[in-house]
Amino acid sequence: MNAPKKTNTYRYIVTAIFFIFMLLHQSDKLLIGPLTDKIQQEWNLSLTQVGAFSTGALIVGAICYPLWGYLYDRFSRAKLLAIASAIWGTSTMLNAWAPNYNAFLVTRASTGIDDSSYPGLYSLIADYFGPNMRGKIYGILQLTQPIGYLIGMILALVLGGVIGWRSVFYITGSLGLLLAVVIFFGVKDVPRGQSEAELADLDQIGIYKFDWKLVGDLFKKPTLIMVFLQGFFGVFPWNVITYFFFLYLGQERNFDEQSKLITMGAAVLCLAAGYPIGGYLGDWLFKRTLRGRAIISTIGVIAGAVFLWLALGVPIEDKVMFTVLLCLTALTMPFASPNVISTVYDITLPEIRSTALAVESFIESFGAASAPLITGILAENSSIQSSMLLICTVAWALCAVFFTVTAFIVPKDIKVLHKQLQERAALEQQHAHPAS
Repeated sequence: MNAPKKTNTYRYIVTAIFFIFMLLHQSDKLLIGPLTDKIQQEWNLSLTQVGAFSTGALIVGAICYPLWGYLYDRFSRAKLLAIASAIWGTSTMLNAWAPNYNAFLVTRASTGIDDSSYPGLYSLIADYFGPNMRGKIYGILQLTQPIGYLIGMILALVLGGVIGWRSVFYITGSLGLLLAVVIFFGVKDVPRGQSEAELADLDQIGIYKFDWKLVGDLFKKPTLIMVFLQGFFGVFPWNVITYFFFLYLGQERNFDEQSKLITMGAAVLCLAAGYPIGGYLGDWLFKRTLRGRAIISTIGVIAGAVFLWLALGVPIEDKVMFTVLLCLTALTMPFASPNVISTVYDITLPEIRSTALAVESFIESFGAASAPLITGILAENSSIQSSMLLICTVAWALCAVFFTVTAFIVPKDIKVLHKQLQERAALEQQHAHPAS
């Protein structure tokens, strides 16, 4: 039997530690976008070369997702997260050291190892918070991506020109090593599945071990198949915008550094609001219908596509309308993110949740790895604007179809999981109170 459950207060302490970890990690990871022009100028790189070093990190991350998922479901998630943080610090410092483009390409790729370490973090959070709260908690944690991007943008634009892009990487890498120590000593693992309603009232929860057969069964769940398909296409817009929007603003909309900071700062703040709003709406509608998360996700991707299409069509001289529409795009495009993670955990057993999310992220990474390189190639033959518009609108249209199908089929898979948990709870009660 496992150790007693942790207190409610402690789960918020863990959430705060994870928030700081993700915030600093995202700041480091997303620095590459605002610093791209400085790195490009140092080695006189083409847009295809710029896309290639982003793609390299994404490919390594994709390869590592299944490994992280397996390890998280077998061993202590907290200790593995500490190791991931240490890898983040070390790989970023090596990236800062790179003396030429080829070395930068290799060391940048190595940063993908820790980029794929989040499935265990989300799995651990799922064991602290029940299904009706997970969307909100994931939404709060995912605030770290846009806020981290904003911090990275400020570091790049303010410090990058003063101390150089290498020194900025050294600063963020050292923070990764510091967080590794905090997580190692400050975060403890908890019994898998303890927050599920069927198991919440048990004094002790039995240990259910990782099982390859259960992993194989993941691919038999219709809902997960839809989630996997949307994951591949859904990350195209994110990576296109992350890696090329700064170049687009400067080269095709004639924004100076101050205008970039103001416009992107406003958009990132709206993006930050979109995560908890999407998570809250998903939880709210999920309490009323098991289709709730998929419905909110569908609304988000459709709205994001429409607003981006309108924004990119605004005349160059009308910066105000462009910024307003860009902010609306940023507000709605993350609605799906916390709901996708919650949906994966709504239909999978606790002992394989890290693996389930790792598989989803693995599939996402193939889409993510393709996006920067494809955008660079298309941009060189047309424009950054046309390549972004084509990739983002097509990808979001496909995701809307997949989420719509998910809305129809997800209730059945959720009910199957709850039946399995009820059977486990009955067995635990029998073991705890055997017949005399």
